[in-house]
Amino acid sequence: MRPTLGIAIPLALGLAVAACGSPAGSGSPAAVQVVATTTIYADFVTQVGGERVEVRSLVPAGGEVHTFDPRPSDVTAFTDADLVFMNGLGLDDWVIDLVGQAGSKAPVVRLAEDLPGAVYLQGEAEDGHAGETAINPHLWLNVRYAAGYVERVVAELSEVDPDGADGYRGRGDMYLAALDELDTWAREQLGAVPAESRRVVSLHDAFPYFADAYGLELVGTVIEVPGQDPSVGEIADLIDAIRETGVSAILSEAQFPGGLAERIADETGVQVVSDLYSDSVGPAPQDSYEAIIRWDVERIAAALQE
Repeated sequence: MRPTLGIAIPLALGLAVAACGSPAGSGSPAAVQVVATTTIYADFVTQVGGERVEVRSLVPAGGEVHTFDPRPSDVTAFTDADLVFMNGLGLDDWVIDLVGQAGSKAPVVRLAEDLPGAVYLQGEAEDGHAGETAINPHLWLNVRYAAGYVERVVAELSEVDPDGADGYRGRGDMYLAALDELDTWAREQLGAVPAESRRVVSLHDAFPYFADAYGLELVGTVIEVPGQDPSVGEIADLIDAIRETGVSAILSEAQFPGGLAERIADETGVQVVSDLYSDSVGPAPQDSYEAIIRWDVERIAAALQE
């Protein structure tokens, strides 16, 4: 069963993504200090929190959460933190060590875990051990699931800052309405793609929830484990699958080198849809969650309808 919520987001970019300023009112307390692992979750917080929050993203805009290597200085982000948001499901567990090193008592919220209404997709564990499975963590690329993230942000900010609860709920409701419109638009755009053109390959395994929500068929991935190139045999198997199933495009992401995708495209004659976003927002104008979803949908829909 799928949730009925929707999604969308604008985001202030940089290593620190912040809605600066203190809660309104004379003599008001300092803004709620929030740390998020990625710019996408930081954007959710900014949309809900407005000027009552200051939020820092540990992974910078355009960065790669799977291979992010925290610096010792990142520990200082938690010194005054009131709340920490992460995805969970194995994507960003490195943040737990940082919280511990900082001695922070801030609640750590795993946005993707046990999300109401989500249908979790399982596959082989990233370490490749036979018989082991892992839940794909990229739920936010289904806009309806991202709406569930936003609901959790509203609830958690209201818990740590009860005086701001009405504002969080009001901004959250407006944002959820925008996300619902975004989800409807995405379904319409990709719904126009002919059935025979819906088979795709992704550069890394970020798009199964996106494909499931918007009617695409994922035939395979180029990179099973970010940071590890596939073997010659794995590439050969993927090329065979592309030819046998009639794949229309390879989805290539902005934060990964596109050389492998281009090589496979040259071998198979399949087009590459380049510079897509999955784990991070990018430079303006793709500087919000809503913007990257619109960018991805428009590029994919246009390529598959050629």
